[in-house]
Amino acid sequence: MAVQPQKRQGFALSYIEVRGVNKFFTVRKKRSRGALFREKETVHALKDLSLDIEQGELVGYIGPNGAGKSTTVKILSGILTPEEGTVTVGGRVPWISRKNHVRRIGVVFGQRSQLWWDVPIQDSFSLLRDIYRVPDGAYQKRLGELTEALQLGDLLRTPLRLCSLGQRMRAELCGSLLHSPELLFLDEPTIGLDAVSKLALRDFLRWENGQRGTTILLTTHDMEDITALSSRVMVLGHGRLLYDGAMRDLLARYDTQRTAAVRYEAPVELSGLPAGCQVARQGETFLVTYSPQAVAAGEVLERLRLAGPIAELTIQPQSVDHLIARMYREMEL
Repeated sequence: MAVQPQKRQGFALSYIEVRGVNKFFTVRKKRSRGALFREKETVHALKDLSLDIEQGELVGYIGPNGAGKSTTVKILSGILTPEEGTVTVGGRVPWISRKNHVRRIGVVFGQRSQLWWDVPIQDSFSLLRDIYRVPDGAYQKRLGELTEALQLGDLLRTPLRLCSLGQRMRAELCGSLLHSPELLFLDEPTIGLDAVSKLALRDFLRWENGQRGTTILLTTHDMEDITALSSRVMVLGHGRLLYDGAMRDLLARYDTQRTAAVRYEAPVELSGLPAGCQVARQGETFLVTYSPQAVAAGEVLERLRLAGPIAELTIQPQSVDHLIARMYREMEL
């Protein structure tokens, strides 16, 4: 079900406005046997898309492959022009005021680089300074701020090809923010990173959004990134906006299962559990699965306590990935 954009509370002005946007692509099908030419097909990538993003928001933009996320980002960044509808970003039409617009945005794609592979990172930054015409004083101040926040000081004289993936991603972020953009597009920024690098990158993005007020649109398949960074999430499917609201409310719709893992100090027989509970065993551990909507957690815990002395007990919600996968299935995405 498509939703209408709503003004968000707590922000001074509406920054991104998208109204009734439609985008079509013509693609060629695989040539059938015996045919001289390949048939053409029109793909409706975005269908009457409307949304608002306020200045200073950090929004998660999710959906399965082919949902239209990249098309949206390309329109908002001025690379593509929609066939129908209106778009403004900070009062600018991206594809009309392209030169003015690109000075005010930053883009980071997890699998692409804007830095030069064989030269020191610092030289790439200097070239970006010249491209964006950043005054030297402002550049030095911003570079110092970013290198400290991203812990890049020891890497500035290192060629990009000698850096680890996590180091390269931190350098890419720094390069995208040197000109102090109002808006940052992030596409899979933590893809392939180890746990330590992911946590560091998330900490920085929260800092950049909170301290600088940079508007951030995050597209990713990593649901841990979304839950860690975005209180608001938009779900796109088949080119339509299917949900726009709080991440916790979205997950609550599909969070219908809990698992209590309990190990006792002595052998016990679990009986008398509330109706609807299912019991399985992994060695000495009982796994009790129940629906929090149907059974009160307190009642389950009380029955487990009465069964015998408990050595260890944990209650595990469903993983976010499982919840999002279920949501996609139910939305037929």
